[in-house]
Amino acid sequence: MSKQHLHQSHPDILKRLKRAEGHLRSITTMIEDGRACLDVAQQLHAVEKAVAQAKRTLIQDHIDHCLEEAADAPARQRQTSLQEFKDITKYL
Repeated sequence: MSKQHLHQSHPDILKRLKRAEGHLRSITTMIEDGRACLDVAQQLHAVEKAVAQAKRTLIQDHIDHCLEEAADAPARQRQTSLQEFKDITKYL
């Protein structure tokens, strides 16, 4: 089992994602109810932006805190953190 990994931004990210999740469910209902494609597309765009912002916040928070901690770590741990940084930037 992996260790718990929490940052100060995680509660806000969770709120944003839960809001987007509810919004996405309402979009499903809009489609089922035959709402106009423009309305649906606008709402999908809003959900997409919310998820993208949550991802960006998560990655930036990780970079800010985890890399800062790695600077004071032993060489092997710094190397692991550097690789993790390279891996996470693929998702920006």
